[in-house]
Amino acid sequence: QVQFVESGGGLVQPGGSLRLSCAASGFSLDNSAIGWFRQAPGKEREGVACISVYDSIYYVDSVKGRFAISRDNAKDTVYLQMYSLKPEDTAVYYCAAGPYFFCSGDTWYRENFGFWGQGTQVTVSS
Repeated sequence: QVQFVESGGGLVQPGGSLRLSCAASGFSLDNSAIGWFRQAPGKEREGVACISVYDSIYYVDSVKGRFAISRDNAKDTVYLQMYSLKPEDTAVYYCAAGPYFFCSGDTWYRENFGFWGQGTQVTVSS
């Protein structure tokens, strides 16, 4: 079965850290650009970070310096390490895969990522 398996979400206090994982099952991530998106209640989906097949990386301004995206092609897994979490980071986080030429510029979040994970809830609250 072809799918993404996301994990690592949960409840954390402000200032805390979490690491999200997105593991591909049934396919390889070698030729895929991967994006992390999030959607908070009542808000539009927002692109958070992406990593290209060439390891080019882009972040939305609100997470720069706090989040780090990485990929391990040997494990077909992409990670989103989140530090200094804030209440406004509370959302459902999704990983998504796109073709190799995605994630090539600052407007990467507008690209049509075609394959999505089920999402994992991140709640930042005291």
